[in-house]
Amino acid sequence: MRHQKNSSVVSYPHTFGERMYSLFFAPVLLVVVFFVVAKLLHFSGNFSQISFYTLGLAGLSTTYRLVVAYCFAVVVAVPLAILATKNSFMENIFLPIFDILESIPILAFFPILILLFVKFNFINGAAIFILFLSMLWNIVFTLIGGIKIIPKDIEYAAAVFNIKGWKYVRQVMLPAISPEIVTGSILAFAQGWNLIIVAEVMHVYIPAGTQSQDLFGLGSILVQSATSGQNFLFLSTLLVMIMIIAVFNFFIWQKLLHYVQKYKFE
Repeated sequence: MRHQKNSSVVSYPHTFGERMYSLFFAPVLLVVVFFVVAKLLHFSGNFSQISFYTLGLAGLSTTYRLVVAYCFAVVVAVPLAILATKNSFMENIFLPIFDILESIPILAFFPILILLFVKFNFINGAAIFILFLSMLWNIVFTLIGGIKIIPKDIEYAAAVFNIKGWKYVRQVMLPAISPEIVTGSILAFAQGWNLIIVAEVMHVYIPAGTQSQDLFGLGSILVQSATSGQNFLFLSTLLVMIMIIAVFNFFIWQKLLHYVQKYKFE
């Protein structure tokens, strides 16, 4: 059975200086480093085939797939975690199954999934589904760990006030595991970014596939620019990806981490 690992608390920028660094100086420093590296390595900027506007659209396409996959992962992970921790009997049944499913390499499913989704002419669905699978278990196991550390006193108090069933889940359990939901979400999104290149480069897994079958997004542009020797485009795409991740980190995850600390059990 997988044991819950201790997660480190990510500090949220409180002071004016920290906020200025996160919002302004860090992005500017990133852009400066990018152009210094491009200059030192003699990368030429040829945007005749693609522009920063197109890269922005690619970033939106990739982010859309990640967000949709993440929403499905959360919706499925919460009931799975609750089911697996309902009692010791359910735990002994489901946790070993979850461990086995989580240990199977995600990419082992990919060729089969693509062939299935190609039949329905929904290749985008294959990418979203593989991202969903890559995110799911990070959230499930984090939530299981969070449910198991809910103090027994809280459960006894809920029983005294006759808080049961869905009311208990909504009023007690979900707030109690909200720090773990956020932590699991951060891990899940990181896993999704790691897999996005594979998820968008479809032609590798389609029999007699061509690059025209790849999904439009940052992952496919990274692969195509790397294989065609367009180094400046590769770096530009990587920069856009890093900036999107930074925006998510500052405006969503760090704020959520700060907000859910009030629900954390010491």
